[in-house]
Amino acid sequence: MTREHLHEIWGRKAVWRRAVLLVLLLVPTFFAGGYMASVLPYKGAVWHETILVIVFTLLFAWISMGFWTALVGFLTLRSKFNRFSIPGSQPPAFEPGRTMPKTAILIPVCNEYPARVFAGIAAIYKSLAQTGKLDRFEFFVLSDTSDPDVMVEEEFAWARTCRMLGATDHIFYRRRKLNIKRKSGNVADFCRRWGKSYSYMIVLDADSIMSGATIVRMVEIMEQQPDVGILQTAPKAIGRETLIARMQQFANNVYGPIFTVGLSFWQLGDAHFWGHNAILRVEPFMKYCALPSLPGKPPLGGDIMSHDFVEAALMRRAGWAVWLAFDLEGSYEEMPPTLLDELKRDRRWCQGNMQHLRLLFTKGLCPLHRALFLNGAFSYISAMLWFFFLTLCTAAAIYQALHKPDYFPPERSLFPNWPVWHPAWSIGLLAFTAVILFLPKGLAILHILLQKGRAKLYGGAFKLILSVIMEVLFSTLLAPVRMLFHSKFVFVTMLGQQVGWGGQQRDDRETAWTDALRFHLTGTLLACIWGSVIFIINRTFFCWLTPILTGLALSIPMCVISSKAGWGRALRKKGFLLIPEELEPPQELQWLEACLAELEKQPPALAAPLTRGFARAVSEPIVNALHLKIIRSRKVAPAISTRRHEITSKALELGPDSLSRNEKRELLADPACIASLHSMVWQLSDANQARKWGIE
Repeated sequence: MTREHLHEIWGRKAVWRRAVLLVLLLVPTFFAGGYMASVLPYKGAVWHETILVIVFTLLFAWISMGFWTALVGFLTLRSKFNRFSIPGSQPPAFEPGRTMPKTAILIPVCNEYPARVFAGIAAIYKSLAQTGKLDRFEFFVLSDTSDPDVMVEEEFAWARTCRMLGATDHIFYRRRKLNIKRKSGNVADFCRRWGKSYSYMIVLDADSIMSGATIVRMVEIMEQQPDVGILQTAPKAIGRETLIARMQQFANNVYGPIFTVGLSFWQLGDAHFWGHNAILRVEPFMKYCALPSLPGKPPLGGDIMSHDFVEAALMRRAGWAVWLAFDLEGSYEEMPPTLLDELKRDRRWCQGNMQHLRLLFTKGLCPLHRALFLNGAFSYISAMLWFFFLTLCTAAAIYQALHKPDYFPPERSLFPNWPVWHPAWSIGLLAFTAVILFLPKGLAILHILLQKGRAKLYGGAFKLILSVIMEVLFSTLLAPVRMLFHSKFVFVTMLGQQVGWGGQQRDDRETAWTDALRFHLTGTLLACIWGSVIFIINRTFFCWLTPILTGLALSIPMCVISSKAGWGRALRKKGFLLIPEELEPPQELQWLEACLAELEKQPPALAAPLTRGFARAVSEPIVNALHLKIIRSRKVAPAISTRRHEITSKALELGPDSLSRNEKRELLADPACIASLHSMVWQLSDANQARKWGIE
């Protein structure tokens, strides 16, 4: 069966499904907007009420999308029938005698924690070995790391992992000299150098884990489905202990299934690509998915930051399908451990998603992918609209409290203009909106309860329901904080401010009070001033604003408390916010913990354990020899050579802490300097100077 015929089969069904979705979105939104107008005193006839109705209508359509997606996902799961889906969990039809094509597993990293990265690789490697297909897979760690200490630790962690697994011929490490186009450029660089040697590539993040059986099944699906260019799994969130991360991974595990199934129902072969935990067909990816630079300066111009959605759109434009394999188990990722880390990640995503608005009218793109571009941008723009909506409501409430109604407008009329406020109607509108927001959570609970024995994996039915209530209250308090920051992100992006793209914090480090104060003081002051003014002028409206003001006023302590791993562990011990992978941990996650413990062991120290990579590359013979073996010797200009000798002398005299990052990087790039510095450090007669390098 040809690719074109396969597209035609599910393409007709996709048109009907999306037409139904459009009707389900537009009809209730139309009536909700009209009802909102009827609730207002002037029925939406004055300019500020007209704007309120427009903004409310847009926001209602936005939350309705999630509601209908969750509902159709729930119905699909309960019906156990979805003809147009990638058969992820079905028995493979791969011919037993046929040789499996070679697949590359790519792990792009940038200033990540090396021990965690390579522990994850070791766990995947062990799992693949159990399938008997290990010889058809090769791992490539593609480093864009700029921190000189992390560079050296990466090299040593790679060597230890290869030695631990006996995998020198299966796990490869390469660090780019120039970080061009970030992760997408790193993957593109691999494709140019080695892509033609592989039929498929599986792209992972630094915190990704996948079971060997899942990886093998993905390759089998790609072989069975010749029209598929990208197959995306739905990773489960695991592995974190802080309170906010536990809340998020619980929400991901409980609510995620119905939403991902719903997404697959609407999208079919026009699905998302999230950039990791997915398999790609290398040949069409290389041919069609090269990313252009956008005209203009960053943040809205230049390199495309959120590359994954764009690559999916380009793959689909070339005639290849992109599917979400919602029923493939054994795919995992980790959540940001703190609220600040989540917001830093969202700041980068916001800039990337706002860039997508410039691609809406790119020639030849699938209509659904245009909608996905718009949807991604609106996930942040909606926060600004919400803030704008609250601001308008506040202004209207103050105006109504301070000014008498104008019963007789300038226009001639037989009757006075009676502004009428119906509190009962507004409560009804609020209740209807709450149903749209929270019913999907109820459906997720019901889906778990209807599966025999499934609730036990979440601590039992009672604790599952209490955990959902806790998550809802917690999310409600944090929603205004996220609204304020996302609004700021959109605003500063439109003003032309861009952000960097460094490594993410992966451990359960708590947020300091000083950091929380620095990030959330403005929001706290805003809540206090906003609340005080409204309390004095219009106490009825103050009651309506209480949930918003409470979240903002408590943002500083919430930021600190939510980062505490102790609170998360305490709830886990009591049976709350549990996920199945904690009660019945898969073998891959057990291997991850064991390999991480092994890689975190400090080697026998020369005097005291060193955690600074640059110092280790100089003083430890094994690390020094490894680094010299990895880097290449290059001819440099006399002026550069002189400068490096001066840096070497400075390092020898004052120790490694006297050097800047750039100076450390420059020495690490020069094998002659590192070799001579290593020799000179071991010849130091001054004990204090030697101690700076960990030698006693």
